[in-house]
Amino acid sequence: MKFQDEFRDRGLVQNMAATIHRLAERLTSPVNFMEVCGTHTMSIYQYGIRSLLPENVRLVSGPGCPVCVTPIGYIDKALACADNPHNIVATFGDMLRVPGSHSSLMEKRASGADIRIVYSPLDAVTLAQNNPERRVVFLGVGFETTAPTIAVSILEAARLQVKNYCVLAAHKTMPVPMEILSADPELNLTGYLCPAHVSTIIGGSAYKPLAEKHHIPCVVTGFEPADVMQGIEMLLAQTLRGESKVEIQYSRAVSWEGNSKARAILHQLFEPCDAAWRGLGVLPDSGLEIRAEYADFDADRVLTLNVPEAVENPACLCGEVLKGKLTPFDCPLFATLCTPESPVGACMVSSEGTCAAAYKYGR
Repeated sequence: MKFQDEFRDRGLVQNMAATIHRLAERLTSPVNFMEVCGTHTMSIYQYGIRSLLPENVRLVSGPGCPVCVTPIGYIDKALACADNPHNIVATFGDMLRVPGSHSSLMEKRASGADIRIVYSPLDAVTLAQNNPERRVVFLGVGFETTAPTIAVSILEAARLQVKNYCVLAAHKTMPVPMEILSADPELNLTGYLCPAHVSTIIGGSAYKPLAEKHHIPCVVTGFEPADVMQGIEMLLAQTLRGESKVEIQYSRAVSWEGNSKARAILHQLFEPCDAAWRGLGVLPDSGLEIRAEYADFDADRVLTLNVPEAVENPACLCGEVLKGKLTPFDCPLFATLCTPESPVGACMVSSEGTCAAAYKYGR
């Protein structure tokens, strides 16, 4: 398959590994490269990328899974929406098993709540059209990649005058947490494998302020093993040259400018806001909230939700894993009390979660 099979060629990957080893011999100290995309994390575990690298080149998994970084308080809000029999909660499937303070959407659905999996936000609009006597609440979770599709669903609901549709928004934007993590001396990051899906929207230029301010190399990288290996090679080359700039390895999908139409829709529907991230806390201007002009479609404005204070499981170390300070194998719950069949933390739930990737491929 074009753009897939050729980037999985074993010989090509082995040649890249040899080049990386030669470059690494010239390093004066170890390097820590962070991938901030859940699909990158899954690929790195699936293809055994770490086993191909020299000891002084370390990959660190960051907060690249949108489901994983969604805080427990948001899950509790979604559960409160589901408790009202007047509501239909529509969601992507990867949200179902994420634990809230005391339950999950899957458990609520098993006890009778009307929670439905959709494959597109526009499906949720159709659901609202077909159920005019009830309110459909779509769980708007994701980064800049999915946020434009949710924005389009609001525009479509407004055009069709579907007044029983609303979005419980928890969208996040990627550059802010990358800047926060860059300044953390404990992590000592020396480069980023930048998220590919997000970059198709925001473009490679979005990371330029980060690279310049923190003097950290950035490479927008694809998902196949040769993509990831070439991204690492490019980061090493920048490091050895003493450079800190943005490069695009994934040029077959990502441009410097990104998708201007998608960004225009985002700007039309959303505005920046402070947002809570699991493990990272509240980060300024790292989220997107629905603008006042579209308040009728904002679940936070149109619904009255009585949500108690969120309760974190003190034994769960998802927050430290998301920051890259621990690996899944450092958590005593990993693969014992916390498994994909019975997850304790969000990182074990999503197909992009670090713990899920480590459980499936890393053991």
